[in-house]
Amino acid sequence: MASGTEHPGGARADLQGYVTELAGPLVRYASPAGARIRLGVNTAHHDDTAADLEGYARPLWGLAPLAAGGGHFAHWDLWARGFAAGTDPGHPEFWGTPDGIDQRTVETAALGFALALVPERLWDPLTGKERDRAADWLARFIDARTPENNWNFFPVMISLGLDRIGYAHDREARHARLDRLETYLLGDGWYGDGATEQRDYYIPWAMHFYGLIYAALAGAQDPARAERFRQRAAAFATGFRHWFADDGSAVPFGRSLTYRFAQGAFWGALPYAGVDAVPYGEVKGLLLRHLRWWRARTAQTSPDGLLTIGYGYPQPAVAEQYNGPASPYWALKAFLPLALPAEHAFWTAQEEGPAVRSPAVLEQPAAGAVVMRSGGDVTLLSGRQRNMWARGGAAKYAKFAYSTRFGFSLPAGDAGLAQGAYDSMLAVSEDGTHYRVREEPADPEVLTGDGTVRSVWRPFPDVEIITWLTAAPPWHLRTHHIRTGRALHAAEAAFAVPREGARRAAEPGAAHAVSAAGDLSGLRDLSGLRESDVIDLLPGTNVLSPRTCLPLLSTDLPPGSHWLRCAVLGAAPSQAPAWTEDPPPWSY
Repeated sequence: MASGTEHPGGARADLQGYVTELAGPLVRYASPAGARIRLGVNTAHHDDTAADLEGYARPLWGLAPLAAGGGHFAHWDLWARGFAAGTDPGHPEFWGTPDGIDQRTVETAALGFALALVPERLWDPLTGKERDRAADWLARFIDARTPENNWNFFPVMISLGLDRIGYAHDREARHARLDRLETYLLGDGWYGDGATEQRDYYIPWAMHFYGLIYAALAGAQDPARAERFRQRAAAFATGFRHWFADDGSAVPFGRSLTYRFAQGAFWGALPYAGVDAVPYGEVKGLLLRHLRWWRARTAQTSPDGLLTIGYGYPQPAVAEQYNGPASPYWALKAFLPLALPAEHAFWTAQEEGPAVRSPAVLEQPAAGAVVMRSGGDVTLLSGRQRNMWARGGAAKYAKFAYSTRFGFSLPAGDAGLAQGAYDSMLAVSEDGTHYRVREEPADPEVLTGDGTVRSVWRPFPDVEIITWLTAAPPWHLRTHHIRTGRALHAAEAAFAVPREGARRAAEPGAAHAVSAAGDLSGLRDLSGLRESDVIDLLPGTNVLSPRTCLPLLSTDLPPGSHWLRCAVLGAAPSQAPAWTEDPPPWSY
């Protein structure tokens, strides 16, 4: 993608090319009538038909804005034929009807969105009978059963599409869902994704993303709500921009990481809805750096150009139970600003580089987190997050720290530290083989003005651990007060490091590893109790690096009360010398 040093218009052409680069390889996997795109074996909980619909629908998040902005895609005839076939109950490629909480409801949102933007591509080519069937089929999803979370936006997107084609339907149902969605508001622009403790990317790439589309497309009919959506997005933007490192990478955190650059979709939705609380030059830089970072990670695609399940590379362990082979194409939400004309202020703005005055420590109480920036990298200290129904939920939400440079690791088993891959965790065990970690933090609190997040967790019925995580860039400090009624083995780790060519060192009370590229991860014991080691983790556990090693401290704890303290450093080569200096003093 064109950088800010080139003509501003070059970025738009590059993004148009990137969409076609991603969507083009899908054509060879389309069914004869075009309604189903099957990219592989479906291991999600929904049926194969829904997975094939996913392959058809999700690319529309990028293709519809491309067409709306005048971009070219050579295969719209295939998508139009597929739309007619998929909505025809008499056709062998029929998509089926909603049955309870149904994945089809998710995918119809992209269809409604595409109809709202480019009816000339999907609607106009249909015959009268095909139009009747298609509209009737979509309208069934207006009242579909949904969980009480961001899914309430999917019928809203359908309604916007039906509005555009002039199909009469129940708009009161749309407004009822919007009313429910607004009850999820927390503060500082943050929503909950329903009544959960999750404060993850579903807030920007779902709650705000759909709200801003609604504001842009239905603002004239519902101006007060549209303005609320815009104001909340503006408030959210001021804090969310600090989740992105200087190189464009976002903090890997939470579920659905296989959607990859959907992490940046919020930045494109702001100008689409006319929100300029953050200057367009800065927003443009945030989005384009993010997309450049992802485009450079060629391992994310298969040899034939398909987005794979994974994050930094193909990694099935990242998948959720609802991820089918085409799920990663939600990433194309990041291309929404392609719907804007070339002369829009977003496209004519000069791309700005990373903010030079970003705070080193930013407390985000609504998210239950402290965000720390050092050397251009971002580390998120997590305190309130929990999600036990997601696959690997404890690893995706409840680790102590998540890093743009080092990522985080997912467990590959439950027998030993190498399988558990407990980076950025304190793991406790009775037998030294089977470990328990923080899964469901209780009583979370961001200590305002202190850069600290506090939580309580109970890995066993008679074990209570209070943990304080304090930002002290480039370090962060961890303090644990453990009250245990049983003997425990405790192991605490820093970040995982790519292990090919890594240099390792372990001495009493300290362990670190330096990757071949010079990135350093290490931790120093501030309580003087623990042994040290650097171990190899099972391959395919870290979301950024396929093979890693992990510095850690360990000790045995008899029943009673104990304090463990350590300082953890995760540093780029430019900041690695901090390891040779004394870490900051602990506060708790």
